[in-house]
Amino acid sequence: MTVLIVTVPQGREGDAILELEWALEKARVRGTDWKGLLLVETPLSRGKAIDRLKKFETQAIQRVVPLDLIVPARREEIEKAVMELAGRIDGTFAVRARVRGNKKLSARELEIGLGSLVVERFNLPVNLGDPDFTVVVEVLGKRAGVGVLKRGELLRFEVAD
Repeated sequence: MTVLIVTVPQGREGDAILELEWALEKARVRGTDWKGLLLVETPLSRGKAIDRLKKFETQAIQRVVPLDLIVPARREEIEKAVMELAGRIDGTFAVRARVRGNKKLSARELEIGLGSLVVERFNLPVNLGDPDFTVVVEVLGKRAGVGVLKRGELLRFEVAD
């Protein structure tokens, strides 16, 4: 099971849902409490889902972020998830966090704190400009999605608003 967070222009969620269902065939797409933000579950492997979306000509999908784990949005839970996943990093890395609907967490503090933990534990080099791996943290209210992505697994598309 692959979980994706997908951002779309506000008001284009319906178009994006149809595109995602078409591109991924078997996909469960749900809206979230945030406009322009969808949660996708597909039985496809991460690699297959990313390949299909890369080849798909989208009119509504802006950004696709694959996730490895969903945890409660508490700093210690997020840290535990990142430490569990960071062992697969083989090269340079950067941490990217987005926080929505949670006043207790700060994206910048998460990025710095998690980056320091990974450096301490795994002694890996940081590269903020062009990392081999990106540790993503997507906080949505009381839940947080965490993923370790190789270069090219975080997808961005140009779409007209």
